[in-house]
Amino acid sequence: MTNQQIYKKTLTFSVRRMLYDFLAFFILAVLGGAGFFLMEKVNDKGLIGLTVGLLIGLIALIFILRYGSYTYKAGQIAMMTKGVTENELPEDVFHEGIRTVQERFVTIAVFYAITGAIKGVFNQLSRGLNSLGKSIGGDNGGSVADIISSAIQVIVAYLCDCCLGWIFYRKEENAARAACEGAVLFFRHGKTLLKNLGRVFGISILSLLVIGGVFLAMFFAIFSLFPAAFELLTREIAEAAVRMGETLPEVLSTTNGIMFACAGIAALILWSILHSVFVRPYILVGVLRNYMESGMNEVPTEASFAMLDSKSSKFKKLHAQAT
Repeated sequence: MTNQQIYKKTLTFSVRRMLYDFLAFFILAVLGGAGFFLMEKVNDKGLIGLTVGLLIGLIALIFILRYGSYTYKAGQIAMMTKGVTENELPEDVFHEGIRTVQERFVTIAVFYAITGAIKGVFNQLSRGLNSLGKSIGGDNGGSVADIISSAIQVIVAYLCDCCLGWIFYRKEENAARAACEGAVLFFRHGKTLLKNLGRVFGISILSLLVIGGVFLAMFFAIFSLFPAAFELLTREIAEAAVRMGETLPEVLSTTNGIMFACAGIAALILWSILHSVFVRPYILVGVLRNYMESGMNEVPTEASFAMLDSKSSKFKKLHAQAT
């Protein structure tokens, strides 16, 4: 199967994730708006109500994403892995993906324990590249390291998903050992896997400009229909700044500036949702194929784990759980 065929076949997971994410965003917006207008009406403290409403909304958002959306993301990775390694996918991709996740990770606690360990190991291993940036950059080494760090973090996020795919592929091994094997693949074939860097950033920037730009214009147009509400919010922010003795940036001193800022935040959130559920999986299929092929050609052994035991304390801890 080609990467595009696998992507299209597993798109059902993306649609379901999008619905969950939009639900979370809607709840966040409604609670924030309700808090603002309620407190403004009761005691003229709309900004405090907005803050409280957003905090409650964030709790609801985290709960929805943690206990709902994660299953769809993991199921999608499981089926992408199957398509890449077996060159075929079942007719009922969605239910097969959910079944695979439930079989591999009996509880949500096990899932987050393993994925948390993967991220910890990968982030620790990538710090060596940041040190390399400092040495290369000389006097500007810190700036070079920061740029490298940002780039590496993006790739590490993809490789964490690839490692999750490897855990699904190595279903005969316990999850901890399979995760150790995945970490070895990252360390052993990092340079090969990093060749996806340009493609990843190119598509991501294009996605931000196109999708983010459309939503920015759309939200600004919508917010312009409610000038009274934003004039009220502008006054609340100005009064809060005076109480704290702060000077607001010019963009936040006018109603149009507040509208633009709010539109930018909303656009960024929706871009993040759509990019995560539609664009990112498209990129991931290609990265996952390179990753899986590197491992299938040379499956890591116990002897290769010793190399990383001395380089990462988190890996050593994960290795202990695998034995």
